[in-house]
Amino acid sequence: MRFEGTAAYVADKDLMVAVNASIALERPLLVKGEPGTGKTELARQVAGALGLDLIEWHVKSTTKAQQGLYEYDAVSRLRDSQLGDERFNDIRNYIKRGKLWEAFDAGRKVVLLIDEIDKADIEFPNDLLQELDRMEFFVYETGETVKAAQRPIVIITSNNEKELPDAFLRRCFFHYIRFPEAETLQKIVEVHYPGIKQNLVRAALTQFYEVREVPGLKKKPSTSEALDWIRLLVAEDVDPADLRADAKNALPKLHGALLKNEQDVHLFERLAFMARRQG
Repeated sequence: MRFEGTAAYVADKDLMVAVNASIALERPLLVKGEPGTGKTELARQVAGALGLDLIEWHVKSTTKAQQGLYEYDAVSRLRDSQLGDERFNDIRNYIKRGKLWEAFDAGRKVVLLIDEIDKADIEFPNDLLQELDRMEFFVYETGETVKAAQRPIVIITSNNEKELPDAFLRRCFFHYIRFPEAETLQKIVEVHYPGIKQNLVRAALTQFYEVREVPGLKKKPSTSEALDWIRLLVAEDVDPADLRADAKNALPKLHGALLKNEQDVHLFERLAFMARRQG
């Protein structure tokens, strides 16, 4: 069982090595990188390429590790007992399975995505150590042990918003997705927009990388934003010659697809003003 990339996802050699090493070691793959570099999409492509089902657990700031195992609804059970509902007699009616339970109980190998783990509380990764290591957990309400029939392929993503505990990192295979170079990004554009005018792509990517290199930029545009911007340029039938060669001198055309906060817009406006004065 090896991942060799897909036609819809441009994966470099190092990333494919990381995925296959994680599968061979039967350890979670921890993927870090800038937002928009395809970390979440990687899990979907791995599942598709290997013919496996995908179970997605999208972590939020309020997510607790226990929710990935199961949740016991004691309030509903108390209400049903007061109403004389027969469901009260079976406690299993009040246990909601989490994503880890789904993956463990799938009956076949699946891909489990734990997306943006760094959004949760710092204790979240520590609370999953034993379950991800042993691939089992105990349900106290029913007295049963849930054990994975087949060990899932676990892919964990992080935007590096906070440091993860050392004990958690020791149990993972790590890979950092670097921001793609121009040649790689051009291949990604061609995958998403086959047949696109190459002169437009070259002009757009030249300006895109100039935008990313502007000093003082609070949020550099990502791969997904580059794709959105190029899609807009095609939709508006922008002439490549109309794209300014020097992104420091003016706001890029349709800049709302690239610049996502007012500080960066003001930065480009100040650069344009200074350029006009010097001119």
